[in-house]
Amino acid sequence: MFISTLVLLATAGSVQGYTIVNSGYVMHKNIDSIVLPGKYTSHMHSFFGNDAVTANTTTTEELLGGCSTNDNPNDLSVYWHPTLYANSGGSLVPIEARYFKAYYNNIGDAEIPFPTDFKAVTGNAKATSAEEVNELINMSWWCEYGPETTPDSNGWPNAGCELGRLQTQILFPDCVNPETLEYDYSSRAWLANPNRCPDGMKRIPQLRFSIRFDTSEVLPNGWSGEAPLQLASGNSYSFHADFINGWLPEAAENMMLATDKREFQVVTGPRTELPSCTPVDVDPGHGTSDYEESLAMMAEDSDSEPVAYEPQPEATEAPQKAECPRRKRGHARRQAGQT
Repeated sequence: MFISTLVLLATAGSVQGYTIVNSGYVMHKNIDSIVLPGKYTSHMHSFFGNDAVTANTTTTEELLGGCSTNDNPNDLSVYWHPTLYANSGGSLVPIEARYFKAYYNNIGDAEIPFPTDFKAVTGNAKATSAEEVNELINMSWWCEYGPETTPDSNGWPNAGCELGRLQTQILFPDCVNPETLEYDYSSRAWLANPNRCPDGMKRIPQLRFSIRFDTSEVLPNGWSGEAPLQLASGNSYSFHADFINGWLPEAAENMMLATDKREFQVVTGPRTELPSCTPVDVDPGHGTSDYEESLAMMAEDSDSEPVAYEPQPEATEAPQKAECPRRKRGHARRQAGQT
């Protein structure tokens, strides 16, 4: 049972509230209903949250009947990112997340809840260098509890991950036009507006993906030098993320009350029970979860842009150490333009 044990605070002077949704893995498949609606020619993505996602899903209503792996029963959202692969024995092996967390931050700055049918994409799937990554997405990669490293030529940590804890994060836009659902980031470019949003836009809670990939099975000793990793979209700089809002309207409104930054705030809504269901691919007759097959399908479609990307070499094992340094975030955090 989902039980709310915390009282949501609406203290006028407090700001920067947050809440977290833990989402379970659903599938990986060559679809992206936001970027390539109706097509099965996307690069591979890994999906979390709601299983009611197909190549045609674009609205909140379409998610309401799905089987959700989110640990808040009032969040029926679907979240996805390009699938991560490791070169193991000359073959590309998908690496799925050990955990996937959707953080909803800066709620105290938000003016409106997430609108129904809101959907967004963040990141640059075509990026091959840090210069092509928008610094406002605050994207980075690091080995949790690993030594300090610098990015290799593809932006991955150049050593470490002996504990199998490769981590990344990325921020979504926090401004939206409630009529058109166009979105952007709040920034100093809009200082003339009190909410720091473009004209006609309102602040919403800022969504952040925090993902830990389990590399321990395919790369049990980590690596040294060029990381044997790639995304379905390219190197690490091409990491991007998609989201379709599936919050029940009452819960989306209640999220606006989470204004205490020091404590996790439970977001309540009309649903109190987690679903007793198993997520499945609801459109198994179309698309593929096979990487090579997805490349062939992309090549057949003129609207798609197959990724011309050379697989990275197999891992050179990292030197064995008596103890692993207990540094939480060893990877250089500014490799994607962070400040």
